[in-house]
Amino acid sequence: MNNIQFITHENQRFDYVEGAEMALRGGCKWVQLRMKDATDDEFLGVGRKVAALCRSYNATFLLDDRVHLVAELDADGVHLGKNDMLIGEARRILGNEKVIGGTANTFADVQHLSAQGANYIGCGPFRYTPTKRNLAPVLGLEGYKNILKQMQQTGIDIPLIAIGGIVSTDIAALRNIGVSGMAVSGAVLGAADPIKEMKKLIEI
Repeated sequence: MNNIQFITHENQRFDYVEGAEMALRGGCKWVQLRMKDATDDEFLGVGRKVAALCRSYNATFLLDDRVHLVAELDADGVHLGKNDMLIGEARRILGNEKVIGGTANTFADVQHLSAQGANYIGCGPFRYTPTKRNLAPVLGLEGYKNILKQMQQTGIDIPLIAIGGIVSTDIAALRNIGVSGMAVSGAVLGAADPIKEMKKLIEI
């Protein structure tokens, strides 16, 4: 699993496709297309372009939530939030070859997702992030430490990806406590030079 995941969003400077392309040009190997308020048609329009980009950069391409569009976009899998389809149900539809990730905020969430057969867990938020509505309680380093310790004690061995407001100065500390990787969004698109910022994040 790649250490840095890019979750798409758009801002005043860049649309979804431009953002994904810059992340990929910066060396990112894992893109999750997240367009919460888009219609399926809008999602497919953007998704086809992002899918082609991911293929040309040999990167993993995941959809946020939309299990029913995985086959049409030939995506590598999905990321399911707490209010999305259950992992077991998605697994029945997608089969064992596809990647399925889930969102966690507590160790109980991690246990639940692990039992359902998630391939990885996006755990957060690390800190407050404006790209997410209805934010769960912020974890900070201590929160991750506690969850990782409980995972170790109970023998849960599943990649834990930190998410939520992560910037370059957080990466060393998060790596040191043992998270498997990090998901970024605003830190890249908000940077003066997004391609350079992604390269920097990966180098750290």
